[in-house]
Amino acid sequence: MLTLFTAFAIQAQEKGDMAAGLNLSYGTKSGYSNFGVGAKFQYSFTDALRIEPSATYFFKKDYVSMWDINVNLHYLFHVADKFSFYPLAGVSLLGAKADLGDGWEEFGVKASASETKFGANLGAGAQYWLTESFALALEIKYQLVSNYDRPVFTLGAAYKF
Repeated sequence: MLTLFTAFAIQAQEKGDMAAGLNLSYGTKSGYSNFGVGAKFQYSFTDALRIEPSATYFFKKDYVSMWDINVNLHYLFHVADKFSFYPLAGVSLLGAKADLGDGWEEFGVKASASETKFGANLGAGAQYWLTESFALALEIKYQLVSNYDRPVFTLGAAYKF
């Protein structure tokens, strides 16, 4: 019985599987919180280990817009036929731009500034396969990026091809 359960549980992810998808994200920290949209690609090295590069653009709010590029590793625990839980760890490149508009230039204040920083990601997620090819995921990660540390909540969808 256990062998049968295990065979069904790992059916959703196998070595060499690839998937692409879209994400809706919300990053928050005291002083700045914003929604973002992104894209991701997943490649499974084994039935339990996959890599996920992704990119997200966070919409401008209170003069600040952000983007990030991430490469995370997921270690999947197949806890049910179509459901997996995974811790994640990875690296992040985050860009932030503050644009105060044109109204401040007459006072000698620079109207915009931007910076890009490297960091790390730590978090966890859960994935549910609606069909053999289509999955939904919910994820929370903490981005450890100098001056921009914050949790990011993500709802994603992926199509396995």
